Amino acid sequence: MSDRVNKKKRVESYSIYIYRVLRQVHRQIGVSSKAMSIMNSFVADLFESIIHESSKLAHYNKSKTLTAREIQTAIRLLIPGELAKHSIAEGTKAISKYKSSG
Repeated sequence: MSDRVNKKKRVESYSIYIYRVLRQVHRQIGVSSKAMSIMNSFVADLFESIIHESSKLAHYNKSKTLTAREIQTAIRLLIPGELAKHSIAEGTKAISKYKSSG
């Protein structure tokens, strides 16, 4: 018999981050578990769409590396108008913060 301990498989979830953003925007509002599940599925689907579109763009440019440029272009294609501009601004800010810290 083996002495290995069975570990639970980790399920990737964005609910902690969704909840943090909700707290920043509306401190007094909560969210039900069903609504959180829907939001989690939405975020996962959106990330998957962005990565898929980015990889197609990299393939068109005969590149094997995803860069910030492919991600930004994919966001412009997938997310409408002002929301895309805001997303790109926040992403650029996050990249700048990451580069300055390390």
